[in-house]
Amino acid sequence: QVQLVESGGGLVQAGGSLRLSCGASGSILSFNAVAWYRQAPGKQREFVARIAIGGSTSYADSVKDRFTISRDNAKNTVYLQMNSLKPEDTAVYYCNVLRTVDNYWGQGTQVVR
Repeated sequence: QVQLVESGGGLVQAGGSLRLSCGASGSILSFNAVAWYRQAPGKQREFVARIAIGGSTSYADSVKDRFTISRDNAKNTVYLQMNSLKPEDTAVYYCNVLRTVDNYWGQGTQVVR
């Protein structure tokens, strides 16, 4: 079982920035990938960004060039740096871990722009 704890959400002004953190209970290097998803009110959960075990990253088109996913292996933490935030970025952001065939989710952190 993997425990994930997100933090860093909050209320941000136009064009502002936030950094979300996802702390994992195990070594993030044991995970196939760590990703961020988000769910806005009345909408389905959608992919935001992913970092694979080898370090490669991918992003949704809507956040490319504004968001950056990174990790600190020593702290077992993955970050999502969000810049130039827009109203449409308002959502609950969830951390997701893929380990072999199992998916794990955090409880989410609210971002309001």
